[in-house]
Amino acid sequence: MKRLLFLLVTLVLTGLQATAQVKTGDERTDLYLPLLNGKRVALFSNHTGLAGKQHVLDLLLQNKVNVTAIFSPEHGFRGKADAGEHVSSSVDPVTGVPILSMYDGNKKGPSDESMSKFDVLVVDIQDVGLRYYTYYITMIQLMGSCADKDKEVVLLDRPNPNGHYVDGPILDMSLKSGVGGLPIPIVHGMTLGELAQMANGEGWINEKKNCCKLTVIPCANYTHQTFYNLPVAPSPNLPNMTAIYLYASTCYFEGTDVSLGRGTDKPFQQYGHPDMGGYAYCFTPTSRDGAKTPPQMDNRCWGVDLSGLTTQELRAKRIDLSYVIDAYHRIHNGKPFFTNFFNLLTGKREIQQMIEKGMTAQEISATWKADVEKFKKQRKPYLLYAE
Repeated sequence: MKRLLFLLVTLVLTGLQATAQVKTGDERTDLYLPLLNGKRVALFSNHTGLAGKQHVLDLLLQNKVNVTAIFSPEHGFRGKADAGEHVSSSVDPVTGVPILSMYDGNKKGPSDESMSKFDVLVVDIQDVGLRYYTYYITMIQLMGSCADKDKEVVLLDRPNPNGHYVDGPILDMSLKSGVGGLPIPIVHGMTLGELAQMANGEGWINEKKNCCKLTVIPCANYTHQTFYNLPVAPSPNLPNMTAIYLYASTCYFEGTDVSLGRGTDKPFQQYGHPDMGGYAYCFTPTSRDGAKTPPQMDNRCWGVDLSGLTTQELRAKRIDLSYVIDAYHRIHNGKPFFTNFFNLLTGKREIQQMIEKGMTAQEISATWKADVEKFKKQRKPYLLYAE
């Protein structure tokens, strides 16, 4: 028993040590500051762009880097806006640097005027590794514009908290949208640096299929199996690691009228509906910052609480459609259950059809096994870290 306890403690300490030793790209200033010397720099980042406890914007300014513009993604530079909410361009009140919103409702991408403000684009933002998480789509859009305008891109890489596996169907590009921009699986298992290299190499960054001048500053002491606890919530409704791990299994409720916990303390960690009978657990979504008008607002929803799953259980998970299947069989009763958004999230129309035919989660996930293996081979030349 003592030996078993010793081994368990050793494993825990080893995991914690591995996390502590990870060094993000923005902390490796000796590798990228020389690349910015004497150049006008634009920064694509938000509140997650932390080099230790310091924001990368402050770090750049302290090192006399000429930061002339900030590009901000969904949720804004401070990360507080609702999902999909339009955010106007503004000026950072602390530094006076102009903020150019990429979520201002203009789908054409950055203007010529915006692109004329810089020579080098620095990317430093925390992604969570899923195809429908929009930060990478904005990054690809900016990379495409940089290729067109002959601008350099320096990407300061970060760990992917869902980087330990690949799962889901490859996007049917006829379903390309704001929640699916590349022909990749739902869980691609790549860091933004690796994904940027792949998009560049495969000709995915713009219609001309040309490449941008890309330099990736990799993380140190990181592999795809490294546990990495995010130091800050990447967006308002992914407040903790439980939500981040469950995101691959619960986000599909966005394509239904079932609540996944937006407007509660457990977004993406529970699901429910006023008509879901047979459950004793309930919750009531309300309006709050980051979820001003959540689905089923002010309605008591009966359902399932997933927030008690352990880290080990969560990291062992893959995409689990059993939650959506459970809700479908409990409440649809011949009424419409899915919206068009469901297909955009899954990236494959057949998944809805399979659920409606009564297939199990295991049977459905088996249908995309070939996609996963195909993608793993395709991405291999672009990986920066051991699998």
